Amino acid sequence: MRDILDHLRSWGEPFALATVVGTWQSAPRPAGAAMAVSASGEVVGSVSGGCVEAAVYEACLEVLSGARPHVATYGVSDDDAFAVGLTCGGTIEVFVRLGDPAEVATVAEAVDERQPAAVATVVGAADVELVGRSLVVVDAALRHGTGRPGLDDGLVTLAGGLLAHGRNGTVHVGTNGERRMEEVTVFVESYAPPPRMIIFGAIDFAAALAHLGSYVGYHVTVCDARPVFTTRRRFPDVDELVVAWPHEYLRTVAVDERTVLCVLTHDPKFDVPLIVEALRTPAAYIGVMGSRRSTDERAARLAEHGVTQAQLARLSSPTGLDLGGSTPEETALSIMAEIVAHRSGGTGRPLSELSGPIHRTRVAVPG
Repeated sequence: MRDILDHLRSWGEPFALATVVGTWQSAPRPAGAAMAVSASGEVVGSVSGGCVEAAVYEACLEVLSGARPHVATYGVSDDDAFAVGLTCGGTIEVFVRLGDPAEVATVAEAVDERQPAAVATVVGAADVELVGRSLVVVDAALRHGTGRPGLDDGLVTLAGGLLAHGRNGTVHVGTNGERRMEEVTVFVESYAPPPRMIIFGAIDFAAALAHLGSYVGYHVTVCDARPVFTTRRRFPDVDELVVAWPHEYLRTVAVDERTVLCVLTHDPKFDVPLIVEALRTPAAYIGVMGSRRSTDERAARLAEHGVTQAQLARLSSPTGLDLGGSTPEETALSIMAEIVAHRSGGTGRPLSELSGPIHRTRVAVPG
């Protein structure tokens, strides 16, 4: 729902919300993808990239007309697969319910303020009155509940577990929120702040990489000690520009397991102290630009500063995949491709050489 929040909070009329809550095989959109239909018929968002939108639109109109919230399944196994099946051969489950303007406003405000938020929606239960109810958690505090205190307490904890990893997923609990029971099925949508990408070195390659980083959803910072290069004119799209010695700035920043650090400075007096500091963080990815020769020389300098071989193994150096490009834009694409592959568990090999699912599912459900 994140992609359509701005539209939803601008609507001054009732709307139905359809959310992907389950996918199998090569489904085109991930769990959490959403489409909304207003009472006047306006549509925003997508649940399948076009394959089943017409059928989901009709389901939304039915809910707007008084039908109960429900899960609809679309895929090649349906009797009417030719009419509304997924052309890619996958299957999706879509939960359709009436939208809640108060819920949307709370989530949108949290996103604006970069506060972690989660929405937990009951998508299945023996008690049909529960189906469609939801709660909102912002920064670990319950903001809107289902009306069942016991259930709310259990879901706040479970939603927090998924939110900590920035992931969506389905959990099962008892009617009073008990763990290890399956009376109630709940879909949790996480609205974690965007992961951070910090680029060190205000060079042309950094400008191209910053643009790609913003495009794929990172909160991008460019840091360099040289104010003449670290200007908004050269980096119009980044979220933050910082003029400081890179290693000193890194000490002041909250780096977590989703943070990406890209060292493009090309200067030992910047690189070495910065990399030593970066290796002390839990960053998901530490990429360092350089030739084979400069990479070897840098490794020797880092060893003199006490960096072990095990620590050096954390570095992606030289950074990027072998795409054969050389321009700043092509190099940035190479680096971003490696970051995406690292984040998603991809191989970096051509899909034509592989078998199995194209889209990977990365959902961790706390136990």
